[in-house]
Amino acid sequence: MVSGRSQTGGLDIWFQTLMVSGEKGKSDKEGPILSGWKDLPLELLMRVVALTDDPRMIIVASGVCTGWRDALCFGVTNLSFAWCNLNMNNLVQSLVPKFTKLEVLSLRQNRPQLEDSAVEAVASNCHELKDLDLSRSFRLSDRSLYALADGCPHLTRLNISGCSNFSDSALMHLTACCNQLKYLNLCGCVRAASDRALQAIGQNCNQLQSLNLGWCESVTDKGVICLASGCPDLRALDLCGCILITDESVIALANGCSRLRSLGLYYCQNITDRAMYSLANSRVRSKRGPTIRKSTDEKEGLSNLNISQCTALTPPAVQAVCDSFPGLHTCPERHSLIISGCLSLTSVHCACGVQAHRTGRGIVPTNHAY
Repeated sequence: MVSGRSQTGGLDIWFQTLMVSGEKGKSDKEGPILSGWKDLPLELLMRVVALTDDPRMIIVASGVCTGWRDALCFGVTNLSFAWCNLNMNNLVQSLVPKFTKLEVLSLRQNRPQLEDSAVEAVASNCHELKDLDLSRSFRLSDRSLYALADGCPHLTRLNISGCSNFSDSALMHLTACCNQLKYLNLCGCVRAASDRALQAIGQNCNQLQSLNLGWCESVTDKGVICLASGCPDLRALDLCGCILITDESVIALANGCSRLRSLGLYYCQNITDRAMYSLANSRVRSKRGPTIRKSTDEKEGLSNLNISQCTALTPPAVQAVCDSFPGLHTCPERHSLIISGCLSLTSVHCACGVQAHRTGRGIVPTNHAY
């Protein structure tokens, strides 16, 4: 943590330089006199703070004087403590009550520091919070989720990846209270991300657009099917490492989530050709609508598909998906169909290769990652 003294000294030097440059062009006209950097107009202060790339400056500036503190408390809506490698818990508890208008808050950690008391302080003071990053908060318990559910009902983004202590009951309560969630990262939340929790998400969060369930090994088809039926606006879903899901999950997504753009199925080895053909056919069905224009083909449908280590898949099925979605590419320049570890799929190529063949240049060999 940067000390207030060194930062204040820097402000003094900055102000002296400003005054010297101002003296050179001083006119006879009278105007407001700045005797120190504390006399800066609050509007100018907010402009300066908005331009800084260092979130620590906001915290230091809030301790300069009561005027600055009040201005920052009501003006700052975005704050990050991710830089703090020591005593983050105490720092958050002491500072968050000052910043009651926060809408975006990052408490991401490189090592576990944050405890429930800090999250409870956030929930008690930041009722307008919309975006919260608690990733890698290994010390947090269900107390934090219950506090957020009660104090921050307007959350639209929540990242609790790696928070392995949360239970599915606490997550279910959160989704019931924070039903405006659009982006939810549950990667590694092995206890929280259960079929029961996914059912609650499907029932409560119908605006959800992005969900990361990476390595949540207890998730099954039952949970994904509930999710697909309840969240039709889903654009991105990561199921990497969800080893229990089968074709039924992918079929439900293909039928229920027509806006899906990104799907991660890494190491889902129960996925077969049936799932791929379901995805391909979903695109065929959507193209029958009269509003689909050819010029927007790449902007609709899947543009990222990770089927690495899905060793049961065959080239014809994967090729059908690739042909159905122009946004999927196997070429090195636009690699978005990820098939690492699937040695049988080397013959699959994207539309770029087909176009090259049609123009007489031949199919450029695709450089798949293996």
